[in-house]
Amino acid sequence: MTFDLTALKADNLARWQRAGLTRDFSAVARRLAASKTRYQGVSARTGVPWHVIAVIHERECSQSWTASLAQGDRWDRVSVHVPAGRGPFTSWEDAAVDALINCAPYAARWKDWSIGGTLTLLEQYNGLGYARRGVPSPYLWAGTDQYRSGKYVRDGVYDPDVVDKQLGCAGLLLAMKALDGSIFPTTTSVPSVQPPSAATPSPRPSITNPAKGSIGDLVASLVRAVILTFKRS
Repeated sequence: MTFDLTALKADNLARWQRAGLTRDFSAVARRLAASKTRYQGVSARTGVPWHVIAVIHERECSQSWTASLAQGDRWDRVSVHVPAGRGPFTSWEDAAVDALINCAPYAARWKDWSIGGTLTLLEQYNGLGYARRGVPSPYLWAGTDQYRSGKYVRDGVYDPDVVDKQLGCAGLLLAMKALDGSIFPTTTSVPSVQPPSAATPSPRPSITNPAKGSIGDLVASLVRAVILTFKRS
């Protein structure tokens, strides 16, 4: 069954623009940002932005370096949870590269890393069950005012009353962006150039303001000369 990802991108962008944090994300955001260099190493091998890798790592296994980005299983063993049968790997980085390149939703193939596109990729990483229900995904929005309750407690079982206790990816990205301006950088706007103000039009010629070089101008000059001579006498 296909899903309208374009509409989901628009929905996620709209939620991002009005989202407020209802929990404290600062400590986790700092912890994730502190590992930027390590995430950038995986980013260089996959094309997935480092901050996306970071928030997946947090959601899947609370940033454990012994667990796989794919599903939170140990990367030095064959995985048993979906995606099962992955590994063992020789490092966390190799397991992360495999998860992003070879496992659904194949994040390394994704091209839209705008805010709406990034959030939609992250939602696909967890599954589109929430989107099909028309509700915000806690994988993204837990800990923000865009989410109240509702969670898949196991595969195919949705409980509308359960509240996701983990911090969502969107809130993490908002908090990380406050620490690192390279995350969704604001496009520098070119200052608008104001059109030059129109010159004040010259007053129309009149008896008191004759046109330059006209007979009226000559007469006015003679009158001024006579008055000046009179004043000096």
